[in-house]
Amino acid sequence: MGVLEMFGLDGKVAIVTGPPAGSGSRSRRRSRRRGPTSALGARRVEKLEETAQLVRDTGRRAITVPTDVADPDQCQALVDATVAELGRVDVLINNAGVGTAVPATRETPEQFRSVVDVNLNGCYWMAQACGRVMEPGSSIINISSVLGLTTGGLPQAAYSATKAGLIGLTRDLAQQWTGRKGIRVNALAPGFFDSEMTEQYPEGYLDLMKWRVVVGRMGDPAELAATAVWLASPAAGYVTGQTIAVDGGVSIT
Repeated sequence: MGVLEMFGLDGKVAIVTGPPAGSGSRSRRRSRRRGPTSALGARRVEKLEETAQLVRDTGRRAITVPTDVADPDQCQALVDATVAELGRVDVLINNAGVGTAVPATRETPEQFRSVVDVNLNGCYWMAQACGRVMEPGSSIINISSVLGLTTGGLPQAAYSATKAGLIGLTRDLAQQWTGRKGIRVNALAPGFFDSEMTEQYPEGYLDLMKWRVVVGRMGDPAELAATAVWLASPAAGYVTGQTIAVDGGVSIT
């Protein structure tokens, strides 16, 4: 296999949780011109169908399964539906996540637990269900955050804690599964990208944070998607248990 061929995902089946619409979906559409068949799971059915259509427009097959990853049974149902309709699972991208910006003295137990249930527990339930059916050579990619590595100046205790916890989960699953099952497990730690979450930041926040972005700009979602393609592909076959910061240098400032 040549070097460029090692980046291919043709013929693979990928589960993506929490696939966003908008610019993130457009970047995935570009990457899927030579990409995997996809199973998409999220709570918002209308967003699922919008993203699935973008994939189908490239000639790739995509199925949708409404899924709340906080529910282990729904995670298992997503994996079962993928195997039943698409034959197997080669790649899992744990992208579902929620965020809050509540001061720590005011955050209720319910608010904190709701973030943990999706961002950390949900990733574990999905990985657990996929780990039961994945064959050697498969790849799990957990979407953490640069806020799991550093702080962002906002009151985000629940979000930051879950994203840091996801990095620890990544290391442990890689240790358990890579040698024994041949499943690589890695994490991405995105910085500031155009997303639904950044749209909810306080006015002026991103301008104040620009000094921390060494490359001097927000990230293009296609750059994050390209890194995920690399981790999912045979090109990253010797990479496991790692957290890759795709943050323009925020984590080093």
